[in-house]
Amino acid sequence: MKKLLLVFGVLAIACTTAFGQITKEQNIAEWTRAKAYTKAYLDAMPADGYAFKATPEVRTFAAQMLHLAGANYMFSSSAAGKTPPAEANAEKSVTPTKEAVTKAVLASYDYAISTIQGITADQMTQEITLFNMKTTKGLALAKAFEHQTHHRGQTTPYLRLKGVTPPAEMLF
Repeated sequence: MKKLLLVFGVLAIACTTAFGQITKEQNIAEWTRAKAYTKAYLDAMPADGYAFKATPEVRTFAAQMLHLAGANYMFSSSAAGKTPPAEANAEKSVTPTKEAVTKAVLASYDYAISTIQGITADQMTQEITLFNMKTTKGLALAKAFEHQTHHRGQTTPYLRLKGVTPPAEMLF
């Protein structure tokens, strides 16, 4: 079991590092695809499901998506060397309705995409501090992508428990 965990850990690091090496255009394309995929999840959940929790100790569907949005702002701002905008507090400031959450989440993807468009290829290798750790701008954006994927994936059981079939995977 320990060997299996080690293998998965090494693969996760390799995949994240590889994501940090893709071109700017590929990075933008991946974030654009992720936005469409997340929108499909937002659209699939009925309005009354936005307040739903899979278990009492987890976030609601709306809170999961707003957490994802806030992190999109935070990671992107860090990569760009900017102060995160007020929208980074989406989880606390956005009304948890289907319409408001959808608008806030999609705007966070637009912000991330716009931020990536403003970072040159040379700047992707520049070192920054993120969570008190040294990393590069490119790797910070890769971590942001990993984070949004993780939280979108966490909402799959929410949809299933509400009787909704999750959107088909959008790899390309």
